[in-house]
Amino acid sequence: MNDCIFCKINKGEIPSRKFYEDDKMFIIADIEPKAKLHYLMIPKKHYKLLSEMTEEDAADLAACLKKLSELAPSLGLKGGYRLVINQGDDAGQTVFHLHVHVMGGQVLDFPDLK
Repeated sequence: MNDCIFCKINKGEIPSRKFYEDDKMFIIADIEPKAKLHYLMIPKKHYKLLSEMTEEDAADLAACLKKLSELAPSLGLKGGYRLVINQGDDAGQTVFHLHVHVMGGQVLDFPDLK
């Protein structure tokens, strides 16, 4: 956790514009956007994978997702948005602190899942 970029942003050790913050999470812009609007919703508690969550963490993540749905219009996501959670190396997770990619602001292609 000492080297975790998201933990450092949360502590104010690395500056970042926070579009929203409460006691459970914060939302920042992704530095390598894959859509016109690309945010990261980051739980403040450090854990890498969904499988590492406690029941309390799961309840907190649910509250974060509910709050995101309320914030979506103010984030420019009125037309809809996509949520992505990368889990592990094979999925492309590069920061090992659970976070949710929130993408929108445009019509998003749907990848072929075959």
